[in-house]
Amino acid sequence: MSDVPASRPPASSPWDERYRAHPWPTEPDPELVELARTLTPGAALDLGCGTGRNALWLASQGWRVTGVDSSSVGLDIAEARAREQSLAVEWVLADLMTYSPSEPVELVVMANIHPAPAERAALFARVAAAGAPGGHLFVIGHHVEAHGVAGPPDPERLYTEEIVRAGFAGLRVERLERLERPSEGEGPVVVDVMLWAGRPFNSESESRRGESPR
Repeated sequence: MSDVPASRPPASSPWDERYRAHPWPTEPDPELVELARTLTPGAALDLGCGTGRNALWLASQGWRVTGVDSSSVGLDIAEARAREQSLAVEWVLADLMTYSPSEPVELVVMANIHPAPAERAALFARVAAAGAPGGHLFVIGHHVEAHGVAGPPDPERLYTEEIVRAGFAGLRVERLERLERPSEGEGPVVVDVMLWAGRPFNSESESRRGESPR
């Protein structure tokens, strides 16, 4: 899932046909692999998980994963892949603009979700709130420089480093990067924005009660 308006009801997800049309990537984001390996596995939430490439990798590493998406077809594919790999993931069909986990998690992932500008602040706030104090957030999406190459056709939905930094201003930014990826064939490079951020503890006493932030 990527450039769908985040508030679209699951029953009418335009991504259903796209997931039926052709195979989708199965490999996780390499930056997520690199960064998540620095953490002790706990509870993870993959928002806009699509066919499960990031969620399944996290589950294979010992994370307790919940994958959320508005496409029932994408989740069916993800569930089938989980069975093939004997991995346990909780799959949830939900609207990202209204979904909240039952409790905060140690790792929140949001890959290639591009809400309309009017929805962006509310979605980012909901994503940040899903993280537990001391937890981490991984966000990746297409840069405005990728317009016409990857991502939604509306350039207003694409990201810059400034948009992402401002949207998650309450978090401790550990990495915020512009990434260039080769496209298939000899096409132009795909430019992304990647954020890796920590959620601060709410108080010194809370920090002392739990583990030190990673």
